[in-house]
Amino acid sequence: MHDHGPVIGRDDEVRDVARTLCSTGASARTLLITGAAGTGKTALLEQAQRAAIAQGFRILSLACGDGGTVGGSALADALLGGLRRIHPGRLPAVGAEAQRARQRSAGGDAELALLSTLGRLLTDVARHRPFALVADGIERLPRPTASALWVLLRMFRPLGVPVVLAGRPMSTRDGGEAVSAAADRVLRLRPLTPADIEALAVRRFGCNVEPALVSTVLSALGPLAGNPRAVLSVLDSLSERDELLELDGHLGFAGPEPDLRLTTDLAELGDLCWPTTPPDALTFEVAAGLARIAVRADVRLDDWFRLMPHTAAADSAIERTLDRLVRERVVTLGRDGRTSFAVPALAASLCTLFLGTDNDKSPFHARITTTVIDRLGAGKTGAGHPRLIDHVAAAGSRLDDSLAVPVLLAAARRGAGADWSRSVRGYALALRRLAPDDPRTVGTLRRSAELSLRHADHSGALALGAPLRACLKTASTEEDRTDLEFVARVWALAALHEHRSPYADDAGPDDLEILRQVPAAAELASLGPLFGAAPLPQEPLPGTDPMVSGAADPVSGSGPLPSSAEVRLLAAAVGDDVGFHRASRALPQGCVSTEALDRLRNAAAYGDLAGALAAVLGSRYTGAGNSPAAGYQAMVRHYLAGDWDAALASARRLEAHGRSGSPAGAVQAARALASEIHCIRGQTQRATAWLERVPGTFAHPHFASVRLKLRFLTGSKEQALEQAWQEVRRAGLNGLSAGIERVLVRILMSAMSRNLPGIARESLDELEKLHGRMASPMAYEAVLLARGIVYADADSALEARRLVDARGDVYLGLLCVMSLANVTDEPARWLTEFTRKGHIVGVGPAIRAAVANTAKKKNVSLPKPRTAKAAWHETDVRLADMVSQGATNRQMAARLNCSVKTVEQRLTRLFQRTGCRSRSELAASWLNGNLAGLGSVPAARQGAR
Repeated sequence: MHDHGPVIGRDDEVRDVARTLCSTGASARTLLITGAAGTGKTALLEQAQRAAIAQGFRILSLACGDGGTVGGSALADALLGGLRRIHPGRLPAVGAEAQRARQRSAGGDAELALLSTLGRLLTDVARHRPFALVADGIERLPRPTASALWVLLRMFRPLGVPVVLAGRPMSTRDGGEAVSAAADRVLRLRPLTPADIEALAVRRFGCNVEPALVSTVLSALGPLAGNPRAVLSVLDSLSERDELLELDGHLGFAGPEPDLRLTTDLAELGDLCWPTTPPDALTFEVAAGLARIAVRADVRLDDWFRLMPHTAAADSAIERTLDRLVRERVVTLGRDGRTSFAVPALAASLCTLFLGTDNDKSPFHARITTTVIDRLGAGKTGAGHPRLIDHVAAAGSRLDDSLAVPVLLAAARRGAGADWSRSVRGYALALRRLAPDDPRTVGTLRRSAELSLRHADHSGALALGAPLRACLKTASTEEDRTDLEFVARVWALAALHEHRSPYADDAGPDDLEILRQVPAAAELASLGPLFGAAPLPQEPLPGTDPMVSGAADPVSGSGPLPSSAEVRLLAAAVGDDVGFHRASRALPQGCVSTEALDRLRNAAAYGDLAGALAAVLGSRYTGAGNSPAAGYQAMVRHYLAGDWDAALASARRLEAHGRSGSPAGAVQAARALASEIHCIRGQTQRATAWLERVPGTFAHPHFASVRLKLRFLTGSKEQALEQAWQEVRRAGLNGLSAGIERVLVRILMSAMSRNLPGIARESLDELEKLHGRMASPMAYEAVLLARGIVYADADSALEARRLVDARGDVYLGLLCVMSLANVTDEPARWLTEFTRKGHIVGVGPAIRAAVANTAKKKNVSLPKPRTAKAAWHETDVRLADMVSQGATNRQMAARLNCSVKTVEQRLTRLFQRTGCRSRSELAASWLNGNLAGLGSVPAARQGAR
């Protein structure tokens, strides 16, 4: 990493080492830099040397391990060679005196005499030409040469010569005590912080990185989490496998989190992950074999010996190797003897290596399982050892179905509470081995579906589709049909959460067959297009219209699945008020509160399916889990709160999820919302890139609103308005009313900006008609805002702002504030508020220009985003804190996820606000608490260092 600029995260250490190198006379000291492989000792030393050389100091780098000699002679040769460059005028006298010392001395005192002479000579040269002595990689010095160096530094210390040594921690056996005793001070390199690691990744790839990427990489490194070389090794491995994706200038995973592994270079792995001597071939072979087993299932050391040939020599060698792996903390042992790798990324790397051993470990897993079965029987084995689920999975076809299925079913039932995810795997494995007409199959499907539903494991429930289809063809009893209907409804609910629709182009006919046979599942599936989570079907299946379907309701709304009446309510939320109230009255009285109904209508306007389900089901809703629906719900929440950077981060994660699978897996609504954010920020290229990925078959009004905004910015204004009206009519024909108010408000605002009052009044008329049909909270807010704009009605605009602020919608609130600036007698007040809030969300130049025109028209001064006495923003606090820590602008940019230019601009404003003229003055004022008078600076953040 040191080839590309200053060492990241080591500013204090660099200054410390450079200060030592520049010390002279009596202040010269010996400093030892120590740290594990990859912590950046060499990079730190090189940067400190450059800093010292820039100040005019000379450096003598000691390299005394390459020649044929060792001990004092090797040390003398290395020192004399370096002195030739530093003070050539003194070299003849220096060389002659050293040679005389060699010739005079004999026996055991020869080396001591030579070292004594070297100490005096170094002192003499330093008196004429000050210099510093540097030795890197001291752990690689031959033992006699290292001993000579320690003696020189302790017994014959050259006066006035600062010495900096760097190397790995050394054991007592390797002379670690002598090294420490020779140094005046030891500088142990700490692990880099996550912020430093993020800055390191920014430097490597030249763009910002997602925080989730950094945290996941660190978790895969265990004790190496703060090791820069290990981090770069994992990142480079991801890059080589095309597992990284850049979106909006941010780098993240290209799909679901991949296997994170270190380099596959054996020498590099040995250097990074073994703290002492590099491992031999047998150690690598044993470690790789253990990794291949441990990555598939829990394994104990006694299990490992069953794989090896039973000979005394082999057992002894393997035992010694395992002892070393445990002793050096490469492999860790739990209290029950289970093995795991301290660095998970190392285990993943070892699994990819072919080291001459058999890579197929399925016989070993089968042997572990059959050994226990022979002793206890299949049923008792599974009930007593749930972890054997993973061994059965790894054994594959080497374990007969007659043995595997009872173990899997018993283990899955036994572990359903303690480790439900393993139980889901157990049921899934059993279903692969069970025939559709097996008496156990339907019950297994039911238990697996219940478990996935209870824990919001929607991807696991979606995987039940194949065995469900097979069982629907063979089910004969009414009880089986009831169970399969439940499973089908869980499967359909999971498909909604995963944003995968049977109506999509890439969906197979088998999915539609499930819906044909289970109308209740078809009801659920039909919600997808209504909420923008799926394309509109060309020809809906008979009986899938939730507004008219009369399918039986097996659970009557008492469990975690929505009843038929609740599904009809969810569908009616996107339509008119008559159907919505009819659907709500069909539910038991008090089942859904008025507040919940309002939340349902609001969620429907944004296509937030998880939010809508939560509003209807209340405490019965088991959650959206880690599904795309959960990610989009979080994105909507961030968008409404004005935290648009977090909203875009959610969109990037969802986009990576969608690109990893079929096109139907992408969240189209998230793409549209990301496009809207970029439109408002004036980033039309990025907005276009997001919206181009949304197919035209997605017809929710949410998409129409964004299309109008982007078309208005990038194309013909008149054509954009005409297409927006077409989108409104199309949504009405499809019965989609929720969200149309956003399109109409955007049409109205666009018409006003083009001075088209007729179109603006037409939009207001349509809004009032829409509110008459829907009577939703958002429709009422839109009507009030439109009246305030078209008729300059200040009371309507004020009421709209009050309602919008109560609901929580930062951008619509900005539109209300802007309308108040135009229609009230206090434009300065509202322009001030708009400037402050607009700065937080980052509105683009077009909106800022409109605000400036309003201020000019109203003859008021446009306020600055922040005043001298305003409360400190969190970014100001972080900037001042990082300046006090000596962070560079590039490091600050990486930690704040912005450009270096943005950091410079923010620092300039911070200097203007505080009156500080330099970074050191700002740091001093921050640390001693003198900035408290300039605003509400958190007291706990001042003087902390």
